[in-house]
Amino acid sequence: MSWDEFGLIADHFRPLSLGEPGAFALTDDAAVLSAAPGRDWVVTADALVAGVHFLADDPPGLIAAKALRVNLSDLAAMGAAPRAVLMTCALPETLDRAWLAAFAKGLGEDLQAFGVVLAGGDVVATPGPLCLSITAIGEAEGGRVLRRNGVRAGDILAVTGTIGDAAFGLDAQGPEAPPELDAPSRDFLIGRYRLPCPRIAAGRILNGLAHAALDVSDGLFADIRHLAETSCVDIVVDPARVPLSDAARAWLALRPADRERIFTGGDDYELVFSCAPEDFADIAARLDAEGVRATAIGRAETGQGRLYRVDSGERKPVEGAGGHRHGGENGREG
Repeated sequence: MSWDEFGLIADHFRPLSLGEPGAFALTDDAAVLSAAPGRDWVVTADALVAGVHFLADDPPGLIAAKALRVNLSDLAAMGAAPRAVLMTCALPETLDRAWLAAFAKGLGEDLQAFGVVLAGGDVVATPGPLCLSITAIGEAEGGRVLRRNGVRAGDILAVTGTIGDAAFGLDAQGPEAPPELDAPSRDFLIGRYRLPCPRIAAGRILNGLAHAALDVSDGLFADIRHLAETSCVDIVVDPARVPLSDAARAWLALRPADRERIFTGGDDYELVFSCAPEDFADIAARLDAEGVRATAIGRAETGQGRLYRVDSGERKPVEGAGGHRHGGENGREG
């Protein structure tokens, strides 16, 4: 074995905990944390597996950053500010010290960038594949978080940023990539797949203004269906209004048949939210001040949790909705 558990913790992970006194420099089995007065904990956990959520040969620093960011995105969707994370690593014994050092460096840089500390976790060896699990802990104003079940009939449905980049970024690393795609577009799309941007500031703006939100991880249509079902409303989406990056447009110009990947591919980690029509302009302006574009793409109606799309003026139900689903015949990531 080219690494050992306690050496890895002492050399690489302990320095990442020093900003949180209750982490005890990772010398105890658990951390002791306290929420600030009038604040609630918001806690989430996500696991990432090599070959499922990232490519095994992705740069180690980017793997670490993605593992952190997909969890911070869950906190952002509920309007919480991140505070600390716990990380469990199941590492193949074949990983060398240079890989581990690069992994820890990437994790440390991202923790610092988002003002978060590593408060604990575990390290185990595995014959493979590499598996990472992060529990992220955030804080929100007591009694006030954004949830999925608050969409109201009459609401506007909107998204931040652009959609579909990550799906094309995954495809760009395989045989599905159009060879004519220019290098800057390819690099942009791959970057969006490898390194999502959790919309933490946007989530805190939406908390108290939007009625419901979640992050787009499973795929735009799949996640909008989650909103419709948990809120017991019908949602109608205009696919033509879904915002696209220039790189995604360049891809579609070469492969127009790939358009449905925008709606089903997942891994965008943008926020989809609902709000009263009269509040959208104010919300959009506040987000724009943070450098985040909001685009209205649909509306909610009285209903029973169904999702519809309007193409060329024709309204039709969205069957399935694609997206990520672990297990079963349709299980697929990316």
